[in-house]
Amino acid sequence: MPVPARQRCHAVLAGLVTLATAAVVSLAAPVPATAAGTWTETGSDRADPLTESQGLTSVEVPANSPNRYTGIGTIPIGLSSRGWNHVGDPDASYNGYYIEPYQRDSGNSKMYRVQAPGGTRSEYVHTLSPGEALNNSWDAISPDGQWMLSGEWGTMTRLLVFPTPGVNPGTSPSTNLPQAATVHLDHAVRDVQGCDFSGPTTLLCSSDDPDGSLFGLTKPLLQIDLSAAPNGSSDVSGHVTALRQLPLRSSCPGSFEAEGIDYDRRTGVLRVIVVSPGFCVLTDSKTYKFARS
Repeated sequence: MPVPARQRCHAVLAGLVTLATAAVVSLAAPVPATAAGTWTETGSDRADPLTESQGLTSVEVPANSPNRYTGIGTIPIGLSSRGWNHVGDPDASYNGYYIEPYQRDSGNSKMYRVQAPGGTRSEYVHTLSPGEALNNSWDAISPDGQWMLSGEWGTMTRLLVFPTPGVNPGTSPSTNLPQAATVHLDHAVRDVQGCDFSGPTTLLCSSDDPDGSLFGLTKPLLQIDLSAAPNGSSDVSGHVTALRQLPLRSSCPGSFEAEGIDYDRRTGVLRVIVVSPGFCVLTDSKTYKFARS
């Protein structure tokens, strides 16, 4: 997400004392009938605003690994001191490589921090291609583990394809992580905060779109069907469908923020973080759970 949106959580947390004195009223935003999709809400967990407000992923290797989350409070001091002050929605390969996307406020690069199954960490820096946006909101690793997708903030008609850092043998922490290909979308998307593969050629994505003009609803859950599995050697196309509006429920009025997404192939459970407005970022931000109906 860009600097203004990214700093929303920072500003909210910094102003909690002031916000605590404000009146709190009930607000419920029902899902429009036209937005109903194939994913049915089955439950939710509270999302901690410091450590669970940006992204999440399920980890298969090592066995019985807990789910991983990202937030303002999960950024290591060593990274923030070097300017990497925002972490987005992470992903993990099926063989246990965990990857977090990082950005900073200025410059011409973005960074992916990789943790290998044995715990070793390394950093892979990508120098921006001409016209590429600076933000680094999410990454999604292909089921074969060799390719990683990422997106740009704003209204976009493409996703970016990279060799998966640390997994693809063509990558090294000592060299630039190059863009390998592009996914060309048949419908514009706006403010995508996370995507995850639910199959070899299917992505599920959370959009923080506040406008609603693209699909007739705000904060949509999107599905992107690729014309072929990413292979890094050629571009592919992507067909975009809006499945439903994400839940927007809070005791506080104001603007919600749709964040990261995770699909666990072992259970079939889809999870999406939605951050509540104002003071309620502390009390009722949620990780919502969905099942395919």
